[in-house]
Amino acid sequence: MSELTGGRTTGCAEFAALLLDSHLRIVGTPLCARRWADGHDAADWLYEKASFGLLAHDTSADPRFVYANRTAQRCFGYTEQEFAGLPSRLSAAADAQEDRDAIVATVTRYGFADGYRGRRARKDGSLFWIEEVCMWDLVDAHGLRHGQAAVFRSWSDTTDRGRAAPAHRQPSTRRLTKPAYL
Repeated sequence: MSELTGGRTTGCAEFAALLLDSHLRIVGTPLCARRWADGHDAADWLYEKASFGLLAHDTSADPRFVYANRTAQRCFGYTEQEFAGLPSRLSAAADAQEDRDAIVATVTRYGFADGYRGRRARKDGSLFWIEEVCMWDLVDAHGLRHGQAAVFRSWSDTTDRGRAAPAHRQPSTRRLTKPAYL
């Protein structure tokens, strides 16, 4: 699996292809409109310019982040060096761990889930919502699972939506059975 190094992932074009291709293959829609000429341009755009947060963690028993684009870094308040290797469970608010575990389990079972909304914790401990989240398995063209990725298209401080709001609505998988590659 690729790792964060120097603002890019090792094998950045290949990792961008894994993100883009697995999203299209598993979710059934493009992650974003094509805006680049080649894999390196795609990697640069996803990392530096994408208006959405994009994260990925590995397949370890306690999954660790291997990728966080600049938008995600700004939202969570971590540098790329701090994100690399951070257990992904630490991204959720302490009282939202069960909620986070549920979406990870849903993705593990069905390959993806979308429509998620959850509370997350910044490095400084302040809380915020990630919204319009789609999470999917990072599976290459040969069926090898590399981890999971998540895109969040909007976010807000918890005070913007009120603390009493539910953590998320039931995520949709638009599928009722496991994908063939699982």
